[in-house]
Amino acid sequence: MKESKEFWDKGAHRYAKSRIRDEASYQKKLAITQEYFQPDWSVLEFGCGTGSTALIHAPHVKQIVATDLSGKMLEIAQRKARDANVKNVSFQQGTLDSLDFEAESFNAVLGLNVLHLIENVDATLSSVHGLLKPGGIFVSSTALVGELSVIWRLLIPLMQLIGLAPYVNRFGKEQLVSKLTNAGFSIDREWQPGKASVFIVAKKQPELTP
Repeated sequence: MKESKEFWDKGAHRYAKSRIRDEASYQKKLAITQEYFQPDWSVLEFGCGTGSTALIHAPHVKQIVATDLSGKMLEIAQRKARDANVKNVSFQQGTLDSLDFEAESFNAVLGLNVLHLIENVDATLSSVHGLLKPGGIFVSSTALVGELSVIWRLLIPLMQLIGLAPYVNRFGKEQLVSKLTNAGFSIDREWQPGKASVFIVAKKQPELTP
């Protein structure tokens, strides 16, 4: 965990300057997510990075709590929020297992480009499920490292060895879908902009009344 924090702290300014590789896909993901949002919703985003997506979504919901492991990332995110005069996004440093949120306190949880960076994905999905209100949604956009080309899968360990890549989890799409369903979610929307990535809206089913 310490190594991951140091990696993202070190790369925060470079990350903030990087461009979105596929702008059309990014805009489609934003649009799909906003189709679900309601004006009175409370939203949690974990692994928010420099906060760009949270700030874009802010006008569509009541409030967003955006969290990240990296303090340097959050410094940039807070500056962006001030510059944009966004008042309904708050930032907290930490992870889902280190921050204290009440159960069933969010209508939506966003985990964008982050699940493949987590070692214990099952525990994370269980935490997300517990934080969502019944009928709430979990929106994820995830790199499928297990479905990358062989060349990339061989390169990643070398890049990690010299500090150019963080820890990555090597699951594929079917494994991720299985993990989501095992955590109690149903898949409401699934879209693959490319073979090695998947965008999923998963829903926590409402409790059945006897």
